[in-house]
Amino acid sequence: MSRPSVLLLIAWLLAVSATGSALFIGEVMGMAPCVLCWYQRIAMFPLALLLGMAFYSDDRRGAVYALPLALAGAVVAGYHSLLAAGLVPKAWVPCGAGVSCVDQKLDILYGIELPWLSLAAFIAIAVSLSLYLRKTDK
Repeated sequence: MSRPSVLLLIAWLLAVSATGSALFIGEVMGMAPCVLCWYQRIAMFPLALLLGMAFYSDDRRGAVYALPLALAGAVVAGYHSLLAAGLVPKAWVPCGAGVSCVDQKLDILYGIELPWLSLAAFIAIAVSLSLYLRKTDK
């Protein structure tokens, strides 16, 4: 396995673990996701499949297609993180009915809220894909 392929593997493993975690929290723990969490899932779930296929076939195009999804997910997760931290005015909260986007009920790893973990995963995936694309530039 070449060094650039390791970066693609890292991005895929991050996407798979984030997808598995989201499914576990929603389906096993029974916690319903808020609107912004759904948008982050819309960006993350395809990454697990797309990056797996790209790694398996050693296809650079998979990383090209996945990078915009990772960046879009990072933007939504960044906004959600700022919202959860109270740095965004309450008037800008997109969650009107249903589960609140502001009041997070689950802290993981000594008080880290889920939006921050999602943001970290999307940024790590985007960085891995950027480095992979830079090393495989033809």
